[in-house]
Amino acid sequence: MQEENVSAVVLAAGEGRRLEPLTNRRPKPMVPVSNRPILEYVVSAIADAGLERIVLVVGYQQERIRNYFGDGDDWGIDIEYVVQENQLGTAHAIAQAESAVTGSFLVLNGDRLVEASLVEQVRDEVGTSDGPVMAVTRSDHASDYGVVSMDGERVTEISEKPREPITSEVINAGVYGFDESVFDAIRATPTEGGELAITATLERIAEKRSIRAVRYRGLWQDVSHLWDLLEINAAVIDEVDEDDSTLHHDAVASDTAIGDDVTLGRNATIGGGTAIGDNVTIEANAVLSNAVVFSDAVIEAGAVVRDAIVAGNARIGANATIAGGSTTVVVEGEVHEDVDLGGVVGDNATVGSGVTAAPGTVVGDGATVDHGVSVDGRIEPDAIVRRG
Repeated sequence: MQEENVSAVVLAAGEGRRLEPLTNRRPKPMVPVSNRPILEYVVSAIADAGLERIVLVVGYQQERIRNYFGDGDDWGIDIEYVVQENQLGTAHAIAQAESAVTGSFLVLNGDRLVEASLVEQVRDEVGTSDGPVMAVTRSDHASDYGVVSMDGERVTEISEKPREPITSEVINAGVYGFDESVFDAIRATPTEGGELAITATLERIAEKRSIRAVRYRGLWQDVSHLWDLLEINAAVIDEVDEDDSTLHHDAVASDTAIGDDVTLGRNATIGGGTAIGDNVTIEANAVLSNAVVFSDAVIEAGAVVRDAIVAGNARIGANATIAGGSTTVVVEGEVHEDVDLGGVVGDNATVGSGVTAAPGTVVGDGATVDHGVSVDGRIEPDAIVRRG
């Protein structure tokens, strides 16, 4: 039985510090994948599933979200907004929507790509379940997420990012179905480290009530780290717009997304898995592959940009090289080995001509790397790196 008038609450208030510098000027859900904000894929999946109303929980850089999505009319769905002033966890975010929902409702993360079919499954299940509903999927990196123990189609335990060896590949997919009783359960959940996670609430619920699992095997993409953006971009990218007469199509791979008003210079080459945003200039003989280039960026003549992210209004100088390849990256004290990340160049940053960037280099917003310098590691925002 389909539950009528089910709303979707979408959590889009977070900052996404692990994605710095990309999230210094935009909330994490507004980081582009194949030239569309991550959040747009979530909104589209909900609309395609036949839901009629979304409550967006916003906070950090919320005007970027409000200005882009407005009232939702462009997506054929009504969008309303509630504010999480302080980002104090997922359960706290859900609690902000209490006055905006009645009856059963869904909850989704605004930074996680799923298909409309999953939204439909959870929507249909919440109408028949006697308790909360939680989507589960499989992951080769289960320890990075909430590992779920099952008994048939019931969730018996959730271990959030366990450190001990795990035997299950089943994880929390981050799509839930609740009724209004969840708000009392949230209020009864103790905070941990000043935050209130919905998984903590679900663990308490599981001790007393059944949590129904919805198994899912479709598209599920999570953006936790900078290199995830490259992987997800390649997974969902659109084909080249054949009507764009400014492009030399024989130099552009088919699995490439090209925005509006892009200028491609003579003998420039765009390899697979690359997204080029609006108003980007790529000059003669430049080579890009497995790259994400935000709007208004400039890639000068002869530059090589592989396995890299170039943010808005950034400039890569002539014959500069971001060669790509595998590296080791440390994020918040955690070591990630064998990561494919050539580099990241923040908004309004300038990489001079002839610069060579080692794999894993991150250039902060507004930083300038002088001509001919070899750089690696993390360069602070607005820094100036000179030769010698």
